Amino acid sequence: MDTIQHIIIDHTLQHIGDNKFASYLCHAFCRKGHCTFERHGKAFRFEVGDCLIIPRRGDLVLNLVESDDFVVNVVYVTQEFIEISTPQSNYGMRGHLALFENPIMRLTPQQQEVCGMNFDNIKRRLAETSHRFHRDALKNAIECMIIDFFDFHAQLYGTDKISSQYHQLMEQFIEMLERGDFRTNREIGYYADKLCVTAKYLSEVSKKVSGLPANYWITRYAALDISRLLRDRRLSFTDISDMFGFSSLSHFTRYVQNNLGAKPSELRE
Repeated sequence: MDTIQHIIIDHTLQHIGDNKFASYLCHAFCRKGHCTFERHGKAFRFEVGDCLIIPRRGDLVLNLVESDDFVVNVVYVTQEFIEISTPQSNYGMRGHLALFENPIMRLTPQQQEVCGMNFDNIKRRLAETSHRFHRDALKNAIECMIIDFFDFHAQLYGTDKISSQYHQLMEQFIEMLERGDFRTNREIGYYADKLCVTAKYLSEVSKKVSGLPANYWITRYAALDISRLLRDRRLSFTDISDMFGFSSLSHFTRYVQNNLGAKPSELRE
């Protein structure tokens, strides 16, 4: 692997769950073969010509199996470097939410050519350590990749505009979920109060930006985190229930049944 402060190039997805990549976003382009994996309780197949983007938390990628002929380009970029390289566009919020549900984009032949050139360019810029403006050149290469990802996604899924006000509110809402507020706050009123809006308004904005109400995202984050914790046999059901502030173990069990479709004991088997 070739490394620099904020960017890491790799040629396999087997390291995606390593702790050292916890704060990185993974971008991958499949050149040959395929791999399969599970994420957020869903099965995925990543194959030739596909682009894959995993926004941090690579440890949520499970049961990853690469075919014998699998050839992939992988670029890990820190959140910090992504932020300074992302163009001034609120389209990123729509893309972020869509990638939460499905991290794979199936590219057209023309898009595959553009994607391949971007990955090659990042690798080339990474190696040009004598360049007097090396960091700026890398920033430019990452920005080009992100802009093309926006374009790919818009071509595949549409380009409904998001007002800057909606974008800012949704971004703050998702930041609260990302930091784990859902563990002890699973009512939309909590988030609405913190954001100084009504629960109805927050839900309407969420629908306009993501196509889904705010309650969906609160429940989705909570259910996925519970599912992950249930796989850790060092934690008892009471431990997990207490982490989420449930009033009783029976309340926790009902919540898991309603939102994950099975009892905690069945999910742990």
